[in-house]
Amino acid sequence: MYLGIDLGTSEVKVVLMDQAGNLLADAASALNVSRPQPRWSEQDPEQWWQATGDSIAKLRAKAPQQFGEVRAIGLSGQMHGAVVLDAADKVLRPAILWNDLRSISQCAELTARAPQLHQIAGNLAMPGFTAPKLLWLARHEPEIFAAMATVLLPKDWLRLLLTGHKVSEPSDAAGTLWLDVAKRDWSDELLAATGMRRAHMPRLVEGGESSGTLLPEVAKAWGLSPKVIVAGGGGDGAASAVGIGAVNPGDGFISLGTSGVLFVVNDRFRPNPAQAVHAFCHALPGRWHQMSVMLSAASCLRWFCRLVSVDEATLLNEIAALSPAELENAPLFLPYLSGERTPHNDPYAQGIFHGLSHAHGRAALGYAVIEGVSFGMADGLHALHTAGTEVTELSLVGGGSRSPYWAQLIADALNVKMVTHIGSETGGALGAARLAWLAANDQPSKEAIICAKPPQREAFTPNPLRHAALQLRLEAYREIYRCRPQRTADLDQDLH
Repeated sequence: MYLGIDLGTSEVKVVLMDQAGNLLADAASALNVSRPQPRWSEQDPEQWWQATGDSIAKLRAKAPQQFGEVRAIGLSGQMHGAVVLDAADKVLRPAILWNDLRSISQCAELTARAPQLHQIAGNLAMPGFTAPKLLWLARHEPEIFAAMATVLLPKDWLRLLLTGHKVSEPSDAAGTLWLDVAKRDWSDELLAATGMRRAHMPRLVEGGESSGTLLPEVAKAWGLSPKVIVAGGGGDGAASAVGIGAVNPGDGFISLGTSGVLFVVNDRFRPNPAQAVHAFCHALPGRWHQMSVMLSAASCLRWFCRLVSVDEATLLNEIAALSPAELENAPLFLPYLSGERTPHNDPYAQGIFHGLSHAHGRAALGYAVIEGVSFGMADGLHALHTAGTEVTELSLVGGGSRSPYWAQLIADALNVKMVTHIGSETGGALGAARLAWLAANDQPSKEAIICAKPPQREAFTPNPLRHAALQLRLEAYREIYRCRPQRTADLDQDLH
């Protein structure tokens, strides 16, 4: 048996997988995000540990006998977060998360300090990444920066509590801006640009390799053997790719979670920072990937449902009942509720409803929201196209993948076949369990054995007529962004 733990932004999810790769049980516990100032986003790491323990208890209750046979654990997690520890491994402050925007000015500072940043890290400096957060910390909380002995990514802090070891792996480390992504190793030059050294960083293993075994006290509390291996794991995108079987060059998927990700596997390091495309290491050795990332995806739908007091299933049914004329005349929505990464790299971008009238009800506005997220994905695909990446089929994962209507809309907007898979809702947790399997099994061609695509649930082929109609609305959507009021310096005051 193999256990996958996925530390997300909104929940900790755990799954139990057998030797043949079948999912036996899953469980989850919710998390909350703290926003103490505008555009800040933090979580207390202790909340992660509590939620992990709660999720494990639920999973054990569902499958007590199988749970006791776990041989290895894999970890997946939200990327870019900064967990700052002192010399005694005490957490010095709440973790600064991936969607925190306080370090905008530090991005320019880092770019100036490290002229080779784009070539080494393969990415633009953005406030979501880890390194600018540490420059912000050095300036605004110097006593904490001075006391810092180690910086860990969120899932790697969980690993420390599980094993007692400070370890990361290349797919997650690539999102810090401290990694030489081509070499899959820390860059002394980039670390020095933020006043740091290798001593501040965890050691690196590959995602399917062992990072240690369970501490005796954790093994006893969870009812497991202290010989249980903890695999390197992966950042949430790379782990989700392993879970969905996107492991060979050209494979790809779209994830509709809190954020939105378009992920395509490459056989080499192919950076394209000019289009705000991310170039990261994959969780498997000898592979890399490109990503376009939008900061608000399915979270836009959750936000709108809260505003109009309706559940998502009811609203999606109302949207599906709209007539072609109502769709054609629906408002347009820019889904930039948390700024945007690809392709704009604009932390000041804001959400917009455009073209409202008395004739529009909540279904029309709801349609505009999911269409706007789909258009954000179309912008991301265009950015990947400019980097020379072509795709003909993508898997669809994440909470948004549960809606056939939305899946067809994305297929039509992108003009790409979309495929959903049985079990895809487990996302990074399944990928983490597969990486645990790899760490515990020494077999030839073992990746091909366990990393196959899950069984297909549905396929959504693009409708050429609908694609043509959506292209007209997509151009209008893009024009709204180009003509938006500019907001920059006035917001900087809120970020300090």
